[in-house]
Amino acid sequence: MNIIQSFFSLETQRKRLLAKAPEGALKEYLSVPIIDLDQPIMASDILAVDFETTGLNAKQDNILSIGYVALADNQIRLDSCYHQIVAAHCELDGDNVTIHTITDQEKASGRPLASVVEDLLTALAGKTMLVHYAQIEKNFLEQACIKLYGMAPIFPIIDTLALAKKRHDRCSQAYAPSTLHLTNLRSEYGLPHYPAHNALNDAIATAELFMAKVQHSELQGDTKLKSLITSAFS
Repeated sequence: MNIIQSFFSLETQRKRLLAKAPEGALKEYLSVPIIDLDQPIMASDILAVDFETTGLNAKQDNILSIGYVALADNQIRLDSCYHQIVAAHCELDGDNVTIHTITDQEKASGRPLASVVEDLLTALAGKTMLVHYAQIEKNFLEQACIKLYGMAPIFPIIDTLALAKKRHDRCSQAYAPSTLHLTNLRSEYGLPHYPAHNALNDAIATAELFMAKVQHSELQGDTKLKSLITSAFS
């Protein structure tokens, strides 16, 4: 199936899900058409998103925090920054806390998952999601929506890790998996170091990495969005 067929399939899925969606945030999200994948990337509305979670298994683990920032008009819109801890009903593992630094006390003061997912879906409507390692955000958002609404959303995704892997694979030289870590990729472009494993920090870091790829002509601003979509379709 080519990308044009996939786009129509995605739109068809959106309309079918819209007809079945319960009233609320998911239905409002699905009421907005999928972004035009023929748009150039720099004319497209993009939302850089990151989740911190208790683990990597979306069916068993929990979302602990969500951060996002919008990209529009060839800029990262810092006035759109969003960060929220989720009141997850789970015990936090000590080793995991060392990574994301979210404590039980902070978790207890967080907002309900339904409220935070509603914010994200509202911000994401009509946009492309930009992430680093799509399986986390894609799988956890799908599972959260199944839990809250009884069905999963559909959305196009740009994955900076997948883009970097394609670039390194084209060089036909061996490289360590750690080369694809967000921090290491940012270093390739001379981007500053940010403390990792904070959802908003990582969303901004991903947005900056994507913009650096454009500025270094690795991606042209008139590159069509459809050529970058790597994880839109289950």
